[in-house]
Amino acid sequence: MKVQLLQLAHARSGDKGDTANIGLIALELAYYPTLVKEVTAARVKKHFRGICKGPVERFEIPNLGALNFLLHESLGGGGTVSLKTDAQGKTYSTALLRMVIEVPPALFRKKSGGIAGRRR
Repeated sequence: MKVQLLQLAHARSGDKGDTANIGLIALELAYYPTLVKEVTAARVKKHFRGICKGPVERFEIPNLGALNFLLHESLGGGGTVSLKTDAQGKTYSTALLRMVIEVPPALFRKKSGGIAGRRR
């Protein structure tokens, strides 16, 4: 089954120079293995094609159920020199949450069609 990341995680983003930083945090620890499997550096790079000109690095933070991504050369030089509308990468977290990934059917509740165990 395919779902947007926003059903499994929340995210925060920011910047340091020309590098955007996105933290992706599982809403439930049970979702973390799926995030690790599906949200690779290569997929994030593809998702941000046309925006991220450099490499994407991924760091796993299993004790927090989180992944951290660095998108190099993605802010047009950075906040003080860029002509981009979002030269600090503040909206990049929302953009990442729109990514669609495969999710094992076992994570879904049969009754409501929602994600199993998700806090409401």
